[in-house]
Amino acid sequence: MEQFHHGQHVRLRSRVHGTYLHADEDGHGVNLRFRRESMNAAWAVHRHPGKDGQFLLLHSAAYGHYLAATDVPAPPGHRGLRAILSKSEEEVYLRNIGGACLRANGRFWNTDATIDYIEDLDNISRKMLWVVEQIPAREVMPPLPRPIGLPHPMLRSRMIMYMWRNILGGLITCGSFVFWGRSVFRLRNQLVRRLRPMIDLDDPELVMGLPTRDGRMFPLVVDLPSSGHTLHIFLTIAGTPAHEELRYADVDAE
Repeated sequence: MEQFHHGQHVRLRSRVHGTYLHADEDGHGVNLRFRRESMNAAWAVHRHPGKDGQFLLLHSAAYGHYLAATDVPAPPGHRGLRAILSKSEEEVYLRNIGGACLRANGRFWNTDATIDYIEDLDNISRKMLWVVEQIPAREVMPPLPRPIGLPHPMLRSRMIMYMWRNILGGLITCGSFVFWGRSVFRLRNQLVRRLRPMIDLDDPELVMGLPTRDGRMFPLVVDLPSSGHTLHIFLTIAGTPAHEELRYADVDAE
């Protein structure tokens, strides 16, 4: 557990394949990719106290969902059960409370990560070995990815529900609207236009975040998941105490 510090961001690299554990763009699954300079490869560390000691929780810096194990069989060609979202060079095993370990599958076509149970403690698969790479923090929010082209009329729509509270937790405003596409850049523009009758602000001053299950907020800095599910957006303004509590992973750092 000494490789994981509460609040930091890490990457998980397969010792066997050299691939990184990524959050799928659908915001639900996980996969293995070689690309390391991606927010989808960043995982925020949450150390949660329990009656039998501390538990390690990892949630995606891209979409905020926790890395979790299911009882759903892995796809054909994979071992174990499906894994989903719900000292730097030391190797670690990541075992869930049920005793199964996170496993990196094949290198090229077989690029899913699953969980598998250890049958022989003296013969643990090296595919369950992961290298923990610490990611430094950014001092400022990274620029949002610019949209490519104009919105297409056939893009998937989703409901956006937003909420803005003051530093004491009191509600300033909330609302909902239908949003087309996945561009986080365009989403911020639309929210700014909705809020300008209340406050004069520029686009970069508005900071969007998504909630985690334990009530914390993490910054939304990537394009929206492809699933089209309703998103609950928390809003804050750059420079406020709520904004100062947010942490950004510097995925481009060496």
